[in-house]
Amino acid sequence: MSGEKSFLKALGPGLLFAGAAVGVSHFVQSTRAGADYGFGLLIVVILANIFKYPAFAFGPWYAAATGTSLTDGYRKQGKWALGIVALLTLGTMFTVQAVVTVVTAGIACAVFNISYDAPKIAGVNLAAPVAVSAALMLLSAIILAAGRFKWLDRVNKGLVLILTLCTVIAMALVLPRIDWANAGWAPPIEALGDRLQLTRITGLVGWMPSAFDVAVWHSLWTLARRDSTGHVPSVREARIDFDIGYLGTAILAVCFVALGAGVMFHSGAKFSDNAAHFGAQVVNLFAQNLGEWSRPLLGVCALSVMFSTTLTVVDGFPRAIAKLAHSFRDAEVPNAALAASPRVYWGALGALFLGSMAILVAVPGAQFKWLVDLATTLSFLSAPFFAVLNHRAVFAAWVPAENRPGRRMYWFSWSGIAFSALFALYYIYATFLRA
Repeated sequence: MSGEKSFLKALGPGLLFAGAAVGVSHFVQSTRAGADYGFGLLIVVILANIFKYPAFAFGPWYAAATGTSLTDGYRKQGKWALGIVALLTLGTMFTVQAVVTVVTAGIACAVFNISYDAPKIAGVNLAAPVAVSAALMLLSAIILAAGRFKWLDRVNKGLVLILTLCTVIAMALVLPRIDWANAGWAPPIEALGDRLQLTRITGLVGWMPSAFDVAVWHSLWTLARRDSTGHVPSVREARIDFDIGYLGTAILAVCFVALGAGVMFHSGAKFSDNAAHFGAQVVNLFAQNLGEWSRPLLGVCALSVMFSTTLTVVDGFPRAIAKLAHSFRDAEVPNAALAASPRVYWGALGALFLGSMAILVAVPGAQFKWLVDLATTLSFLSAPFFAVLNHRAVFAAWVPAENRPGRRMYWFSWSGIAFSALFALYYIYATFLRA
């Protein structure tokens, strides 16, 4: 019983990872992969989850092994590593937050029957998804301000439980409707030669199950959970917690591919490039195919999926920025010191709100597909860099020998790095170098 209680005190960061991961990559990209290709991209989803496992696992592993975050591991490798991570974070955070939040807002508009369109005032886009996006970010900030990490942890656990149950129920309803003989099992090899389709596959891999930024957040959440409960997790406990969240995200990714294949493949529907409209379109298509009675189920599923991501991203980026800012000044800053000095965190959160809202106001909804592709492609191309840094950190001499991964994980990690690097190099070749 004491061991069980000890593990329960460590349980939480892995579910935060799941909440952050099961968002655009699952509800939008995995569903769309099933809608466009049937089960043809299922192998891509599975391989991405397998080969990206080590780089994600090293986040909580490093935190439990050293009592410090991955950011500290980057700092020890040199300020150059910290600088590149900071640039990549600043270069993607506004777009990522805008995309995640507007998809959530689009679903909320569909579920609560809020009209999308509104006239521009003084040239400013005030359509409903923009206003709802602002409300969602403010709600997330209120949750974080009121309960800090404890409320983030508790609210996310509830959302992950709801989204998991609703997704599994929805998939069980869809499975009997799938034409298994014509479900598009063959991988679309021809897509590797088509730039548009290759960009879509790249986006799927880039955020499947999530971007590698989340490994940094996960290490910080592991330390925040430790400070919140007073329980110092062992490496084994941190790994089990991570594996529960990671396996759950992988299974849910397969579920969303199946949902897209079962309801939308061969449907002839033309899917909107507007991120907000796409979320609503998915809910409407399910209701049309399964019956109006299913709309509340799919609505709750979609909202819980996307709001869990919105909430964790609203916390994750500012938490990482606060740690980066302190790490540039000091070689190693205790996590508790960051919690006691939240000015940088809240300043970063405020900047995140203003920057993402500026994008939502300035960019027409129809161009959001381009923004999604840009954000996911940047994540995809930077993945080998993050994977190498995480590998070097967890196998470094300053990590106690008994807490370092073994030889099998060492080679598993290098195979994941090779997977990300080769895919990135092929994308660069096919997109920019091939005639």
